[in-house]
Amino acid sequence: MKVPLLPLLAIVLSVLVGTGDAPAGEGHISIRIVTEIGEIEAVIDSTRAPVTVANFVRYMDGGQYDGGVFHRTVTMDNQPNSAVKIEVIQGAINPAFSDTSYPPKSGYPPIALERTSVTGLKHHDGTISMARLGPDTATSGFFVCIGDQPELDFGGKRNPDGQGFAAFGQVLKGMEVVRKIQMSPRQEQRLTPPIRILRIERIR
Repeated sequence: MKVPLLPLLAIVLSVLVGTGDAPAGEGHISIRIVTEIGEIEAVIDSTRAPVTVANFVRYMDGGQYDGGVFHRTVTMDNQPNSAVKIEVIQGAINPAFSDTSYPPKSGYPPIALERTSVTGLKHHDGTISMARLGPDTATSGFFVCIGDQPELDFGGKRNPDGQGFAAFGQVLKGMEVVRKIQMSPRQEQRLTPPIRILRIERIR
């Protein structure tokens, strides 16, 4: 399938030139993730991960994360079938916008994988990254790392293809909220109930 590039390219360009109101510095956009149990502040790096950030921004600016959820928590004790263990929480857009088919029948198409070997962004404590299945399949799902997670970088073994995941941001404030979400009631890896995302917004 050929993915239409012009709409995303336009967003990439607008992200790269439109960061004058971002207090985090050139090439960075400051964001706030407002959840029902607290706020998380982060920066996303449009210089080193322009495609991934442009993709995230189009969902964010379109309000699709508003009313979304953190629905998954991965802890050391709930992944018995995984030889390579990680610790993350995973977020999703508002279910009203969700489309579980692949390729998506609605919303935005998947994006190319920006590998950590190219961007230089690694999966450290508080890193924000894109969830995916195969390479070039990421859409709107994202996760936040708890602790350093090198097995999510290029060459890591968490995904058997070894391509890693697309890191694109870093939590600056609110890791206590991230950890609280991680330790919320769960059934296996599913948060019960999910933690509501009230909105994700730019910090002016």
